[in-house]
Amino acid sequence: MAQVISFTNNYTDHSTQDGYQFEFFCMRCGNGYESPFQRSAGGFGRMAAIGGNLLGGTLGDRVEQAGFDAQWLRGGNRGKGWDKALQKAAEEVQHFFNQCHRCGQWVCQSVCWNEEKGLCVQCAPKLDQEITAMQSEAQIGQLQTKIQQVDWTENVNYTDEATAMCPECKKESGGGKFCKVCGHPLAAAPPSMARFCGNCGTKLGDANFCPECGSPGV
Repeated sequence: MAQVISFTNNYTDHSTQDGYQFEFFCMRCGNGYESPFQRSAGGFGRMAAIGGNLLGGTLGDRVEQAGFDAQWLRGGNRGKGWDKALQKAAEEVQHFFNQCHRCGQWVCQSVCWNEEKGLCVQCAPKLDQEITAMQSEAQIGQLQTKIQQVDWTENVNYTDEATAMCPECKKESGGGKFCKVCGHPLAAAPPSMARFCGNCGTKLGDANFCPECGSPGV
């Protein structure tokens, strides 16, 4: 009876024509570990260096055959060498991971495993971390309630119609009766309320002093 090779799907295969290497990762947080590189006896570099009587033919033929073998290695039919390399790599990194027998996920022991409960932290959260998170959430909720009780609109004109974009200079108006950029009267202010400098005639808007001559506004 052929030997059954156990496997898991929480890994990425980084094997090349020169050898085998695998990256195993936590199914919950994504933290991972890379297995040591295992050089393949049938890799490209190895095969090109072996004498001609192994594969026969010229060096070019041997290189072509090695390239074919490397392509076969990267395909679905990797063979016993790949199976053994994967099994060895899994054994080398196994102590970094635990499989939760409740949800079946392989998780990292350092972050996502609850040693006290014998389950992953998704199935059995660590209470000290949960309490800290709940306290922070409660603080945010209480702050939101207190902030909403404060009147933040005392100096905001929300009764008059506001104009966001000044029709004169096409800039953001600032939401007042006059454009904060050019002083053009907006929807919130009748045209009769427009202010001009008594010295040079420059439109003042809401400025206290003329931006052209410095005279105080009227």
